[in-house]
Amino acid sequence: MAEVRTAHTAQLDTDVLTAVRALLDAAFVDDFSESDWDHTLGGMHALVWEGSELIGHGSVVQRRLLHGGRALRTGYVEGVAVRADRRGRGLGGAVMEALERVLRRAYDLGALSASDDAAGFYAARGWQLWQGPTCVLAPSGIVRTEEGDGSTYVLPVGVVPDLTGELVCDWRDGDVW
Repeated sequence: MAEVRTAHTAQLDTDVLTAVRALLDAAFVDDFSESDWDHTLGGMHALVWEGSELIGHGSVVQRRLLHGGRALRTGYVEGVAVRADRRGRGLGGAVMEALERVLRRAYDLGALSASDDAAGFYAARGWQLWQGPTCVLAPSGIVRTEEGDGSTYVLPVGVVPDLTGELVCDWRDGDVW
């Protein structure tokens, strides 16, 4: 039977972090960079264990998104994956349930960037596709990020945003969204 536990990055030892990285590398075959790994750390993790084996993971890290003249304290979901041989058993939903509990208690807004394959999963959970333009607050100022359009989802928890307005994320190395 699978068990979901939550913990902050600071509470995870080297063996657990190594297992998380291995799971994410396997799940995102050749598409999980050092920047992606860095984005996954520093927040709350939902870890799905089957005995001593890690079979699922997701994390929420704090970011600031600008919208409607406000800087919103945003829980950004990163590194959601379930081991290939355990998919289709509701474990991804269990990961998201734990992360959404964190979002509802600590943030103004939840946000994530979804692959085409995962978009329906998030939409079915109540995540809403951002319909307006996406941008980043880069070192040079606000820069349009067309690659964020059509893949950015939000979960309103304390603020109800205008989904057709501009959404600006804070700068970070690698994929900004």
